[in-house]
Amino acid sequence: MKKNAYLQISFAWLFAIIVGAFILFLAIYGVTQLMGTEQEALDAKTGKEIGILLNPLETSFETAKVTSFTVPVETRIYNKCDNYGMFGKQIIQISQKSFNKWTETEIDISFPNKYIFSEKEVEGKKFYVFSKPFDFPFKVTDLIYMFSSLKKYCFIDAPENIKDEISDLNQKNLLLEDCPDDGIKVCSGGGSDCDIIVYGDYVEKDGENMYFEGDALMYAAVFADPEIYERQLKRLMKRTGHLALLYENKADFISQTAGCYSDLNQDLFELNDAASSLDNSAYLGLINVNDIKEKNEANWECRLW
Repeated sequence: MKKNAYLQISFAWLFAIIVGAFILFLAIYGVTQLMGTEQEALDAKTGKEIGILLNPLETSFETAKVTSFTVPVETRIYNKCDNYGMFGKQIIQISQKSFNKWTETEIDISFPNKYIFSEKEVEGKKFYVFSKPFDFPFKVTDLIYMFSSLKKYCFIDAPENIKDEISDLNQKNLLLEDCPDDGIKVCSGGGSDCDIIVYGDYVEKDGENMYFEGDALMYAAVFADPEIYERQLKRLMKRTGHLALLYENKADFISQTAGCYSDLNQDLFELNDAASSLDNSAYLGLINVNDIKEKNEANWECRLW
């Protein structure tokens, strides 16, 4: 009798423990899932807020603009882009540190009209960004350069125009002298102990050459991973091609309505074809935009832009 009673009590307790453990597991699982969902929503919200903060950098002025933003926790910004469609898409993903672990999210925040040049993964709490208009030969868009405050870029023996621009930006992690030991050395024309070398029409970085036209693309090649640079350049060339067609239509319109002939129709048609089919930056120099620019400026009565 005593032994049976003892067994009955033991089974009752065992059953209660199992049920209690199961309920506790469900509670913990539910809270974990809820926290994960809320964290994903927070990551997405942060990504959208970053996109909004970048809007003031898009300007019609021919000067660079600079700003910074700070997030409350350690954050990783993943820079991606999609080349499909008319102009492709700028994509960013956000991962933030929570309980000493990085959150995982598959939520993409996309912008069809932004072009961010950076490393694939930018980490920190404070981020610096500046923008510069890209002309080819007309203004195509504004390029945005982004990097963490934890990284410092030292421009060694830079040309005077680059020195002046960096001085005017007054951005704390863009240096012209007194480069710290952990600084990223950007050398002009070569040199020793350089992380990045800028030559006349290309930038050598991570063992790869990225070709550029103009200062805006030079900065893009300096700050971006080679893969990001090439993919964004294709997006830029798609936009250039579509804008060339719009200016070609404008040339037809003003010649029919105002009798003003720009003599750029064929050039703009060829620009669209060359830009839209650009395979990589090595062929960028084959697109002759200087002639188009000179023709447009020379015919001041019928300028298209």
